[in-house]
Amino acid sequence: MDQKKIEKIKKDLQCFHIKTSNDLETFRIKFLGKKKGIITILFKKLKKISIQKRKIYGKIINELKKEAKNKINIFHSKKNEISNEKGLQFDPTIPGTSIEIGSIHPLSILKNRIIDLFIKIGFTYVDGPEIEDDWHNFTALNIPIFHPSREMQDTFFLCKNPDVLLRTHTSSVQIRYMKKHSPPFRVLSIGKVYRNETISSRSNFMFHQAEGFYIDKKVSFSDLKQTIHYLITSLFGEVKMRFRPSYFPFTEPSAEIDIYCNNEWLEIMGCGMIDPQVLKNVNIDSEIYSGFAFGLGIERLALIIYKIKDIRIYFDNDIRFLKQFKSEF
Repeated sequence: MDQKKIEKIKKDLQCFHIKTSNDLETFRIKFLGKKKGIITILFKKLKKISIQKRKIYGKIINELKKEAKNKINIFHSKKNEISNEKGLQFDPTIPGTSIEIGSIHPLSILKNRIIDLFIKIGFTYVDGPEIEDDWHNFTALNIPIFHPSREMQDTFFLCKNPDVLLRTHTSSVQIRYMKKHSPPFRVLSIGKVYRNETISSRSNFMFHQAEGFYIDKKVSFSDLKQTIHYLITSLFGEVKMRFRPSYFPFTEPSAEIDIYCNNEWLEIMGCGMIDPQVLKNVNIDSEIYSGFAFGLGIERLALIIYKIKDIRIYFDNDIRFLKQFKSEF
């Protein structure tokens, strides 16, 4: 047992700087490792010296071991202090904070559901601009400048000569699509439309409309009825429905669809066979091709499906209202 060697070990121990967890592990293995640790080896050599020297060197080696462990404890203590200052210390036995799952807006839920339903039967989903010109929104759809039906779709004009306005229906998408494509096609479009209407529990100046149309050879009213039946039964299940004769400038014949719900008939959508004049306006031969179109308001459907009484709540951004739709996520 060499006194000079012990002094050197003591000096090395004191000069070893522990700054990181890796430094700590290196220090522990070097001095206290079970097999090759310097202090561990010194304890093993004690057995080979006399009892007289064993008492002297045993005390010195124990002091070295105590000093090494104290250095390790100081490092842990400083590390905990830093963790406390940064707020990083935590109890691993406490359950973690769960991430709050949001909810999809009921109008978006219904929109996505309708898109999925029509994609399954061969429809293509397309979109179009909300700011339109007079021709795409009115004239091309067989609603000329002095037509009385324009009063039913009074909207917001952004400028005059030429007329630029907020679209009153998604039927303008139908015109834009038919101008650029040749039949046959099946198309669905959903988006915001605008009407100059008094805001109430049942109406708003802006709402979402779904528009679908199908053009091919020999398309009949029977095809339209089957498509409407598929949509309604998919959304409401087996319910009573009826087709009532109606009037729209861009379809002939035209019909309104009602469903029997809560002991009363509720109007939910309009439809009809596309007027030949509309096809001519986009250079489609009405002698060869025919088609049907339908339109429905998303808000009105959601009122019925989710039993909501006031349409204005859709746009209030009330978290309490939106949280009710987490199960639909």
